[in-house]
Order: sequence, then structure tokens, then C-alpha cells
Amino acid sequence: MLNLINQIVERAKANRQRIVLPEGTEERTLKAANQILTDEVADLILLGKPDEINELAVKWGLGNIGKATIIDPEDSPKHEAYAQLLCELRKKKGMTIEEARKLTNDPLFFGCLMIKSGDADGQLAGARNTTGNVLRPALQIIKTAPGITCVSGAMLLLTHAPECGDHGVLVMGDVAVTPVPDANQLAQIAICTAKTAKAVAGIEVPKVAMLSFSTKGSASHEVVDKVVEATKIAKEMDPSLNLDGEMQADAALVPEVGTSKAPGSSVAGYANVLVVPSLEVGNISYKLVQRLGHADAVGPILQGIARPVNDLSRGCSIEDVYRMIAITANQAIAAKSAQ
Repeated sequence: MLNLINQIVERAKANRQRIVLPEGTEERTLKAANQILTDEVADLILLGKPDEINELAVKWGLGNIGKATIIDPEDSPKHEAYAQLLCELRKKKGMTIEEARKLTNDPLFFGCLMIKSGDADGQLAGARNTTGNVLRPALQIIKTAPGITCVSGAMLLLTHAPECGDHGVLVMGDVAVTPVPDANQLAQIAICTAKTAKAVAGIEVPKVAMLSFSTKGSASHEVVDKVVEATKIAKEMDPSLNLDGEMQADAALVPEVGTSKAPGSSVAGYANVLVVPSLEVGNISYKLVQRLGHADAVGPILQGIARPVNDLSRGCSIEDVYRMIAITANQAIAAKSAQ
């Protein structure tokens, strides 16, 4: 299981990205940042007052924080240019330059403006801020990726079942953002989760199962119809993607069951990407796998934004922050290569 995390870290080291940490004075963030800088995983930009950040680094014995770029948004020489950019992006919504200047003081907005301006490659926050606060500037400034209208969250499940997924690794979406996606949104979630599987989990050939309580018409219900429709839309959006549905979880993961319930399917029994029909299902499922199966659940990894912006749980550990910086860097590498 740790092998995948090591691979993610090594990929980040090999192609260092500039990751913004807007919560520059938060203890877990600073301690993880120090380790990232020690290990040379990414080039970090810490937002906050330099004196305060440096004092905390001394207090906590973080000797490598000096390797980070430390920026106080309010004193940045680029503050006015970023405020003008924000005003231009939001003028149709009636934003004034005064409002834009005030928002540019907010580290979450400032970080996204850095990314939009090409001065950074990704952002990670959420140890102190709500998901809404992290997402709002990302959607207003960076916006969604081409062809995508909804943001979603994927979870890496590093399981003790090597016979399942990609040697025990599965990627599940959406587990974080859209409570009840419609068929079109569900199709987008499938496309984005497959991209996350490639970019972060290193799964070269995603095999995407559109999960339901029905396999190939075994049950009839409007929620099944939604998954069937989403499967059709996703195949139209990306004909090259190996995707199938609707199917039950056992048909997706167990070859004998897949052969029996969905004969002829290239996904059934061998799925490594699981797309759930609703956030409720995703949240419950990954937590059951995590607690009962002792799997390591890494994420959620936000997807669908044009450049990577990730959200931490406010209960995150230093290790969680470290992993998510490396994951954000992997997403940034993939975003650049897709240009």
C-alpha cells in the first residue's frame, strides 16, 4: 500500500511543481511543508506574514521552511495586478475593483490568482477552512476544466485485496462534492475519476465500472436508469475510455461474478475505477471499506477544476498534508502534459 504513496512522491520529486499553501501559519501545514522541502518533493509557496511564519518555524524547529517562497498577499508587488485580473474575471457578476482588492488580500483567493496567472501550479488548503471557502475562489478564478461543469472528489482506496482493482488499488468517485448528480454530471464524474486514476494512482488503463444495485437490467428503477444514461453519455464524451455499466460491486470486482452477470464486458470483474451513483453511496462505501477492510483511504482528491486545488479535512494529520501536497503535484504534472 505504501508503495503507491512512494510512487506518487517520487513522480513529484522528478518533476517539481509550485504548490501554494494559503494556510501558511497552520501548524500541521507548516510541519508537513518542512518535510516536503527537506525531501525536495515540491517547491512551496507559503502565504502569510513572513515574520510570523519564520517565528513559528523557529518555535517548532522547522529548519527548512526558509527554502519556501513566503508571500504576504497584502504586501505582494503583484497584488494590484491580481486584483485587476479578479475584477476582470468577475465583472459580469458586478465586482468592483475595490471588492477585488479586498478579496485579493484573502490567501485562498490570492493562491488561485497565482495559479491563474501562471505563477503557481496547484493549491492545497482546508486544515483551517471549510470546503466551501476552498472551492469558491477556485471555481470563480480557475474554473472547471473544458467540457466539465461539476466538481467531484475521488478517493484512493489502498486495500488488502491484491486480487481486486490494480493490485489492490481502487479509485472511487464521487465521495466529496455533488450529493445527487444527474446523468450528465455522473458521466463527467466518471471521466474525471478515470483521469485521477491515471494522474495520481498511476493506473495506465482505467477500467471504469458505473455502479448500481442492478447489473445489465437485472433490476428496474429510476436510479438505475440514471446510471444507464450516464454510462451512455460518458462513452460519447470519451469513446476511448474502457467503461461499462450499470453493474453491482461484486460484478465489477470479482471475475467469476462479472462473467456470470455481465458476459462479454471488458470491465466486469476487473474494474479499478468505481463510480458511485450518489455522494451518499460513495461516502458510506469508502468508510466501510476503510473501517471494516482496514484499507487506507487517501483523499478526497478534487477533480474537474482546470488546475489542481485540493481540500484538506480540518481533522487532517501532518502525513495527510504531506501526501496531498504530493498528490496535488501529480495532478499539476498531468494537467500540464494534457495542454
